[in-house]
Order: sequence, then structure tokens, then C-alpha cells
Amino acid sequence: MAELYAGDIVDSHHHVWRQADMPWLSGPMVPRIFGPYEPIRRDYLIDEYLRDAASAGIGTSVYVQPNWPMDRVVDEVRWIAELHAETGWPMAMVGCADLFSPDAVDVMRAQQRVSPLVVGTRLQLHWHERPEFRFASAPDRMKDPVFRDNVAALADLGWLFELQVFADQMRDAAMLVADHPDVQFVLVHAGMLVDRTDEAELAAWQAGMRELAACPNIVVKLTGQGTFVHRVDPELLGFVADFVLREFGADRAMFGTNLPVETLWTDAATLTDAWRQALRDRTADEQADVFSRTARRVYGL
Repeated sequence: MAELYAGDIVDSHHHVWRQADMPWLSGPMVPRIFGPYEPIRRDYLIDEYLRDAASAGIGTSVYVQPNWPMDRVVDEVRWIAELHAETGWPMAMVGCADLFSPDAVDVMRAQQRVSPLVVGTRLQLHWHERPEFRFASAPDRMKDPVFRDNVAALADLGWLFELQVFADQMRDAAMLVADHPDVQFVLVHAGMLVDRTDEAELAAWQAGMRELAACPNIVVKLTGQGTFVHRVDPELLGFVADFVLREFGADRAMFGTNLPVETLWTDAATLTDAWRQALRDRTADEQADVFSRTARRVYGL
């Protein structure tokens, strides 16, 4: 019987927030990709995250932006830097900037001046026929020339780009990644497979993931697999992990909790143990890559 992983764990994807900072948490309820979210319409502060992390055996973390208003993204970096100064957590952060704006590079340089903890940026590009699954205004926004210029500028900043797309967008995404070989890309939530029982959906996801895997400058986050099923599904975790490790390799895959969103249906310890179970038959090196080494390399931890 294979043993559960018991080594170093890096959480490559989590949030902390003050409800008042983000209109989507303090304003009217609207349909969201992860379903009803009343329980997380509250502060989720660093002390609570640290308790959750401790319960799961997590020793290092990467903060990922949770959609502050675009005119306050420098304030966001300043706040996270203050948390780090007080607690030592998080150890790196992924910010946000309006990459469709000509002044995005100025904003990112301002963030860089505030804190060296910033290692990249995320702008959610996912678009879906179902409005509640949609974030971007159109499926092909990554073809926008201003956006592409700003992505190219990440190489000079030494930053990565966190890519969030659905299967039908992956061909365009693979072209974006291939066209910017000097930029490190990170695919969020393993490409957001909506329904693996839908043969057409599954085939599109697998084909798109293989196109992305052909690009050496992209890695995959094993995160967010409760988004569409609203539970911890061991079979789904195992299926996604097996496919990602087969196509990308363990050195291009990394674990993350997506807290506090996943607390809508589980807790940090249960979630982390489920991923340990999903990967228990992998070699010790593969498990160490997924739970620690890939994230440490990619985020410079």
C-alpha cells in the first residue's frame, strides 16, 4: 500500500480578503461560477487562513488576487505586503492589472515597487455560453493587441501570467503561450473541466490541454476541482491528476487549495487529504513536485 505524502506542502493558490474591499462580495448577490456563495460574503483574514493552512499541513503559500477593483490593485499589493511584514505570510503574491489598458505596465511597475513579493499577474479570460460561468466579455479577448503587448512586457518584469480559460478557448490560449516563450504561464484550475461525463466537453478539454502541454512554458495548477460539482469528488481529483501528470509531467503540476472558495463545500484538511489520496500511488519525487517543488520553482519561493 502506497503511503500518503507527508512532506513539505506549498499552497499555490489561495485568497485572503476584507469584504469591504471588493464589490462582488459586498454588493448584490449575482450568479457565480462556483454557485451560491453567501457563506464567503465576509472577511477571510490571514489569521483564519493560517489556521486552515496549519490544519492541512501547509507551510508556504502563494496569494492570488480575488478581483479587487482595477483602480485599487496597487492598494491590494500594499495590503498583502503589510500582512507579510506582520506574519511572514503569504510568501509570494499574484496581483492583477487591466491588461487591456495601455497603462497596465505602469500599474504593474508600481506594484513591483511596492513589494518584491509580487511574482506575476492574473486576469481572468474565461468565457462560457452560460452567463454565470463567464468572466471575460468575449471568448477571444486574448487576441487583443494591447493585451498581447502587456503580456509580452511580463518578460521584462520577470513576472508570470496566470491563465484562466475554458476548453473551447485553449487553442487560442496555446497560441498565446507559444507566441510568448519568455513568459511563464500558469493554467488555473487545471483548465476548468466543467463536466467529465459530457463526452464532447471532455474531448474538447483533453484536446485543448494537449495543445497547451506542447508549450514548455506553461504549468498547471491542480486547484478548483470543486467549482462545478460543489463537493470534494475523489474520482474527479484522480482523473484530473492522472491526465495532467501524464500530459504535462509532475514537474509542471502543483497543488493549491483555492481557499476560501472551497470552504463552500469542504475544509482545508479534507481537501488536502483528498489530493494526497489522489496522488498516493505516484512516486515520492512526483508527489514532492506536485505538493512543493514545482510551486517553489515557478514562484521563486
